Amino acid sequence: MELRHLRYFVAVAEMGSLTLAAEQRLHTSQPSLSRQIRDLERQVGCELFSRGARGVELTVAGHAFLDHARLALIQVDSAVEAARRAAKPIKKRFALGFLTGLEITWLAAAMQVLREELPSVDVTVSSDYSPDLAEGLQRGRLDLAFMRAEPNFDLAYTFVGREPLVVLMSSDHPLTSHDVIQPQQLVGEPFIGMANKAQFARTVIDAYLERSGVQITPTQGADNPAMVMSLVASLRGVSLIPAYLQALMPWSVVSRPLAGDVPTIDLVVGHSKTNESPVLKVFLSRVQELIGLASSPTQSRFPIAR
Repeated sequence: MELRHLRYFVAVAEMGSLTLAAEQRLHTSQPSLSRQIRDLERQVGCELFSRGARGVELTVAGHAFLDHARLALIQVDSAVEAARRAAKPIKKRFALGFLTGLEITWLAAAMQVLREELPSVDVTVSSDYSPDLAEGLQRGRLDLAFMRAEPNFDLAYTFVGREPLVVLMSSDHPLTSHDVIQPQQLVGEPFIGMANKAQFARTVIDAYLERSGVQITPTQGADNPAMVMSLVASLRGVSLIPAYLQALMPWSVVSRPLAGDVPTIDLVVGHSKTNESPVLKVFLSRVQELIGLASSPTQSRFPIAR
């Protein structure tokens, strides 16, 4: 069994289609991919997929095999990353990740915390969805990330703040005349919900609407902040977003606070439990200083709720 068999298997399982996996993920031909999957099934000794008119579905054995295949690929990637780091021992590397938009509030504070380490450390910065940041931490591509506490990853989290949700609306929306918005005022408006990549925020939003006795069916779903704002502006609709995203708003949208018991989303810094980076240890020892710096008016447009 070779690594390519595992990569091909995971791609087909995630795409639910041999054709799509071949064309969009693996850039190979569908017949070649089918042969690789059959080879894998012969080596495992059972069928991993059931074939049907609508594509392929994992069998019971396939479901059992999938988690182990993913873990094996993660371990291989981690080994490769560790080897690459060991081959470049001259300057330490520290990779920071941010949930897209959070770098506006937190990057300057993070760099100030690291200021004594910077002469000997090569710091890289990236932004992504929270689940992708979690995967980056687990695979060793990132040392620390500002993110949500993702439940499906074995990571360590340190709480750094709570972000209130606010109402996002088009600049010419009738609700802009209100200083605060009641959840009942959202009923009947084109509502832009959160899609799969923003599962954490969607769970908090859904729970808040249910608690408020409000039933809303999203008109559209989006998980990219720019797409959420674009849809809100073009549909003259509304959405609920974490307050930090106000720093990214174009002129075509505005925000208003929610009235009453405002829902919040916890923000954490995450890291791998097995990461022995001395720079990471320094950073984690100064988290309280980090929170103070990010909350300072000279550092952040939007104070961090405690």
